[in-house]
Amino acid sequence: MPPRARKSRRFVPSRTAALGIGVVVLFFASVLLGSYTVTFPDFFRIVIADLTDGAKIPGASFIVMENKLPRAVIGTMIGVAFGLSGALFQTMLRNPLASPDVIGITSGASASAVLAIVVFGASGVGVSWAALAGALGVAAFIYFISRSGSLGSGGGKGGNAAGNRLILAGVGIAAALQAVVSFLMTRADIRTAAEALIWINGSLNSANWDRAGVLALALVVLVPLVALLAVALRILELGDDTAAGLGIRVALTRLAVVVVAVALAAVATAAAGPVAFVAFLAGPIARRFAGKASLPASAFIGALIVLAADFFAVNIAPLLLDGTALPVGVITGAMGAPFLLWLLVTANRKDA
Repeated sequence: MPPRARKSRRFVPSRTAALGIGVVVLFFASVLLGSYTVTFPDFFRIVIADLTDGAKIPGASFIVMENKLPRAVIGTMIGVAFGLSGALFQTMLRNPLASPDVIGITSGASASAVLAIVVFGASGVGVSWAALAGALGVAAFIYFISRSGSLGSGGGKGGNAAGNRLILAGVGIAAALQAVVSFLMTRADIRTAAEALIWINGSLNSANWDRAGVLALALVVLVPLVALLAVALRILELGDDTAAGLGIRVALTRLAVVVVAVALAAVATAAAGPVAFVAFLAGPIARRFAGKASLPASAFIGALIVLAADFFAVNIAPLLLDGTALPVGVITGAMGAPFLLWLLVTANRKDA
């Protein structure tokens, strides 16, 4: 193996490890810093006291264990889930626009959750289950209306055509679902509409240990499945004909990737709402940072985006907006819009 290739192979894991260290640093910054600061010794004393029912620090124990820590834990996990989901879609379809945000998965979750809030008066866990059902239902609908020409078999061009068909179907359905959300919001009273608006923007304000436990259990199941699919996914990047020649069952593998990617996006959306553009941003940024498509790097980038956006929304935005804290989805949405334009501009330059 040429020295340059060996150096490049070592380079990617080292950069991925640096991203992992960045996630740890930002995680502790989210917990320890802000309007209420906590030192490392006090943090570990609070955690140990909570686990062992020991003497607690008045006020500080509640702020750390019931507010800051579950918020950071859920923020990290949804970042990992969205990052992996977007990277799976983008790698499988070989298109940077193929993310749950663009193809309608999160729109399905939003429409279903708003319906539950406005029409059925749901709250808390009920909204999360409605969002989960909506995301899975819309994903199934998009998949089956786009599979004629097929996510399954065919050459590289056929695979790309099927991927483009899935993206176009998703964009159309997402637009229709946004109209449904707008209609429901106009029919709701002010208090209900405000509750729904906070949720559909994506927020960690309702983070708690119950949601963290459910999300952790889902990731314990889904992340190993991603690892199992990673090798087959890399072979699929070579084209459907080549993958089939190497023994990959293309149709089954694509279906498995879609199911796992949708499940990751659905459980993350159910936990914190449709945090905009995390899945869309994580994959391309990870690819540029690591030099190639990397699922671990995408997961870490997703976590970094959510943690950084939430830290800004909670601790910096109030200083700029006269004390108004923002949902984390507002910050990630503001990041995603210019990145999408930049992707389109650079793609046009390459085509030219």
